[in-house]
Amino acid sequence: MVGQPERVDPRSPSLHACPARTALHRPLFIVGAPRSGTTLLQYMLRAHPGLSIPTGESHFIVPLMRDEAAYGDLSQRENVVAVLQAMHRQRAEFVDTDLHGLRFDVQALADRFVAEGRRTMRELVAGLFEANARGEGKPRWGDKTPYYVLQMPALLGWWPQAQFIHVVRDGRDVALSLMGRRDDFYVYNTYFAARYWEQYVEAGRTHGEALPPRQYLELRYEELLQAPRQALGAVCDFLGLEFQDSVLDYRRPAGGGKTPLLQGPLQTANAGKWRHEMSPSQVRVFERAAGATLERFGYPVSTPGPRLPLPVRAAYRWHNGMVARWRQWRPADEVSRSS
Repeated sequence: MVGQPERVDPRSPSLHACPARTALHRPLFIVGAPRSGTTLLQYMLRAHPGLSIPTGESHFIVPLMRDEAAYGDLSQRENVVAVLQAMHRQRAEFVDTDLHGLRFDVQALADRFVAEGRRTMRELVAGLFEANARGEGKPRWGDKTPYYVLQMPALLGWWPQAQFIHVVRDGRDVALSLMGRRDDFYVYNTYFAARYWEQYVEAGRTHGEALPPRQYLELRYEELLQAPRQALGAVCDFLGLEFQDSVLDYRRPAGGGKTPLLQGPLQTANAGKWRHEMSPSQVRVFERAAGATLERFGYPVSTPGPRLPLPVRAAYRWHNGMVARWRQWRPADEVSRSS
């Protein structure tokens, strides 16, 4: 029988006594809507001595998976080189600066993977992460790329035993953050932000409900901020890792990091920001667009009412598309001055 998604009670007294039963080649994927706290969890978990997680986002796994046939016979060294070059072309910053257990040398890695007998795209991708984990002296690897929440079935095709942690944050706070970086996510109004968030969280839960309970965990960002020890205890239990205080001390210099907010204490004020930073009309629009999803994920709606009429929804979508195209066409320096 198909299991239900894991709902671990963070108050459980047994959380910190979980045995070390980590599967050596069972990847972890941290997923969720962008701006939901996935980076915070990434840095916390990579501070665990049993788990290697690069400090960026890979993004290339799914494209390489789809294009595997284009690279030909992957037992041939030149084709392995082409795959590694594609990784660099797609995510140069990731392979150059976010892998802390190895140097991304295409030729050396190609020799290594050929010698190890890696002959499929899955084996090459896993080889990169496994080599990085070995370089860090850790037995297990993971990846944090939020949009992979939309691609969970595809990833399971490669790694049937993979585990997924779906970080969920109040969509109204996500909307504020998305619109604060509107040119990164092409989100230019509250309605579009609501539907963007809804697409991600609904996909994560739908895919997660089809998995056995030890493969999918929903973690609320607010719990991670307000009770980090209990929340991380639940995560360690889910992963089969013994709880380590190092996950609470993730800001150590050895942890690296590019996000300034992660160098300070937990930003507990990040929960519920929408209550004082969103206008009443923005709250109303968001809740009329995604109120049912808010409530399904345990976030009460403050202004209940009917769904936005179809012409209004169409107008918001048209507005977002027009602004996105306009800002993409403008010179970069002009966009920078107006942001």
